[in-house]
Amino acid sequence: MNNLIYGVWNDEAYDCRQTATGKEPPRLRGLDDFAHNNKTRAFVADRGFLVFERDTSLIKAFCQYMTQAAKESCGHCTPCRVGTQCLRDMLWQFAEGKADTGILDEIEKMAEQVANTSLCGIGQSSPRALLGALRHFRSEFKPISPAQAIFQHSFIYTTAPCVEACPSKVDVPRYIDGVRDGKFDFALGIVLENYPMVGTCGRVCVRFCESACRRSMAEAPVGIRQIKRFAADQAITRDRLHFSPSPVQHDKRVAVIGAGPAGITCAYRLLLEGFKVDIFDAQQAAGGMASIGIPSYRLPKDVLKKETEDVVRELGGNFYYGKVLGDGLSVDDLLDNGYNAVFLAYGASQGTRFGIKNEYPDLDGYITGVDFLLKVYQCVENAQPYKLSGDVVVVGGGNVAMDCVRSARRLGAKNVHLVYRRTEEDMPADHEEIVAARNEGVIYHFLAAPTGLVVDNNCVKALELVKMKQTERDAKGRRNVEPIEGSLHTMQSDLVIAAIGQQVERNVVKPGDGIELDRYNCIIVNPDTLETTRKGVFAGGDCVLSPQTLVHALGHGERAAVSIADYLLNGKASVKPEYRLQDVLKKNALLKDECLKNSVVSIPRAVSPEIDPEKRSRNFDEVEHDITKEAAYKETERCMRCYRLYSLVTERELAGTLA
Repeated sequence: MNNLIYGVWNDEAYDCRQTATGKEPPRLRGLDDFAHNNKTRAFVADRGFLVFERDTSLIKAFCQYMTQAAKESCGHCTPCRVGTQCLRDMLWQFAEGKADTGILDEIEKMAEQVANTSLCGIGQSSPRALLGALRHFRSEFKPISPAQAIFQHSFIYTTAPCVEACPSKVDVPRYIDGVRDGKFDFALGIVLENYPMVGTCGRVCVRFCESACRRSMAEAPVGIRQIKRFAADQAITRDRLHFSPSPVQHDKRVAVIGAGPAGITCAYRLLLEGFKVDIFDAQQAAGGMASIGIPSYRLPKDVLKKETEDVVRELGGNFYYGKVLGDGLSVDDLLDNGYNAVFLAYGASQGTRFGIKNEYPDLDGYITGVDFLLKVYQCVENAQPYKLSGDVVVVGGGNVAMDCVRSARRLGAKNVHLVYRRTEEDMPADHEEIVAARNEGVIYHFLAAPTGLVVDNNCVKALELVKMKQTERDAKGRRNVEPIEGSLHTMQSDLVIAAIGQQVERNVVKPGDGIELDRYNCIIVNPDTLETTRKGVFAGGDCVLSPQTLVHALGHGERAAVSIADYLLNGKASVKPEYRLQDVLKKNALLKDECLKNSVVSIPRAVSPEIDPEKRSRNFDEVEHDITKEAAYKETERCMRCYRLYSLVTERELAGTLA
């Protein structure tokens, strides 16, 4: 276990070299076992610094930290652009014995000025730990010894609250910088480093990044998704989103099962690295649930095709549609046929049923949300007739339920009802989707839960409901609910849709495949590498996580590609240092609370233009349109560029991966 020697954390100084101070030293989980057989000597962050080995060179740690700060400065304000470079240069002068201790006074004054007058996160945060060290442990600043020059290295990770909130860890401030500077292709390229579905994500992502955006403390979060879509559409609408096969080609072959977001992203990243990739999917088009589960009024299928099938084919990948794992295709078949690795990303496409009275199989007038959206897809995209009439009742509170009610309106239902067992504030669906559905005429019924189906001659005639009431709060702060005695009633319906969740299909992975499953039928993997219990087989996306968001699947696809490439080239999958550092940040909630003081000029958030509710509810045309170029520029000005630097100081250099 790493014992603190000295440090400053959250403006509190700790010196454990002396007798007991009476203060409990900070303990950060995840630093002790960060790298096998490679001691963690120190940790430097925006909140301060912690030293765990007595012979650690404090000056070298800060030289390297401030060198990275100077690299990350956007250059838009003088204190950060010039100040970080001056701090870097003065620190190195002292470290190399070219200046005496008098320069430390200059460094402290400069650090104060940079921290107090910079406009962005890098300038405000990077001098904080340095200032704490100079004020409390100045005697530890000594020129670098020959041994310290060899046996001390810093791995520095640059991130921001929005980046860490994103499951794909997209560098949000950097692509916003690109749009702000009019470099739209550069901005697009930043996201393409992670995944190819930029325009797709710019339309339907649930925006974890915006939930973490510090701008919300002023007026509203930055329209990160709007900016991403704008950058993507500049290329898509001008037919500039094209790729060429990698100039480096390996003889290793990878089979990807599932052409959804996880599978597409994994294939994309592996193809860019020069591996040969074949994708197998049960459907007849790429996209997975993003294709069949998200209606065209939210995600046009031409956009999805350009970012999935077209990209993969241009990079040299192949698709084999109508292939179902567990039904004529097995993991053994793939490995026996020359594939060197397999990535399982077959999703969770089976709808969940209520488990209530009279819920018989094959009832007329009853369908799960997933199956309903498949019918919608086949109707809109493949011209298969599907018309609704009368009353449609959808039960659920998530985005799938919202897609169902809005699609039902477009397919001709006279009245569309949404039933949810909790309150509107408790609904997990995007707030904008809830508002949009209401504007399109959807009728909401909150605090009501289904108890049975009223069936006549194998046809559902009504939904039996009970009223609910709120009770005490649960561990997450959400109010529990319970039935109100004597409140049983029915709601007439011509179609009942159960949009209460999805699950992984059974019998896809067979007992003899050597792949362990959990009790929910999800594949068990190493969370760092996504390796399954069978060598050479990796898995990710909903078949591992259970139903999650599109961006979670994108993140898994990217991580799987990194692990598979490492496995194919080096014989084993290792863990990238940034993955471990991301875990440290999460475990210790280091980005949870704002530790900087930002003063900003209020700028209203951009509003995306939409088709009028009366007109749009009659068709499946895309509802939301791009913001204008002027609006995009103005929205980028709202970004406060809340970057932070986190430096892990170790005995030996942390090469690209960890054992």
